[in-house]
Amino acid sequence: MENSKKAFRNPIRAAIATLLIGMAMQILHWAYSEGIIFISFAAILVLYAFRFLKKKEKKIVDLIKMALVLFWTTNGILTILDFTHTLFFQIGTAFTFIIWFAMEGTSYFMSKDGSLNNSMTEIIWNFVMSIGVITLICGGLMHLLSWDYSIPVLTLGLTIITSYILKDIFTAPKNNEDDANNEELFS
Repeated sequence: MENSKKAFRNPIRAAIATLLIGMAMQILHWAYSEGIIFISFAAILVLYAFRFLKKKEKKIVDLIKMALVLFWTTNGILTILDFTHTLFFQIGTAFTFIIWFAMEGTSYFMSKDGSLNNSMTEIIWNFVMSIGVITLICGGLMHLLSWDYSIPVLTLGLTIITSYILKDIFTAPKNNEDDANNEELFS
């Protein structure tokens, strides 16, 4: 039994961590990376769909998150299968992400009353995550420009983000009495 109230929280995070590992394997040209990425995208889609269906009260932001996951995972699956016309799914992912971020994205870092409520450890881990994302973006840009050391930078960014997700999976969540983040609850 999970400690969290969110349905399928840890399996979804494990699938995302596996996806990032598969992407690192793809960058390093290791065997079976495409299969791992495909299975990870499919697992994320199925698990999030079950999570969405399990939620009793569905708000607009929940529909937007489901659309975001649908566009993103479908684009990933079709890309792995070498379909060339995935632009619709990429545009859908971008639009739903922007809408979600405008509606709810920043609320994850704030408490219900709008004040910051993070411990020093959470602030450090959020900083590490930010560094990982910046490293990943820089590595991707370096790879597009065929610069030296792009693969190690990409691998470092993916490793940082994967470690953040795995840390989040294996650490016990805080016991909060109220839930300000519109979480999907167990029945």
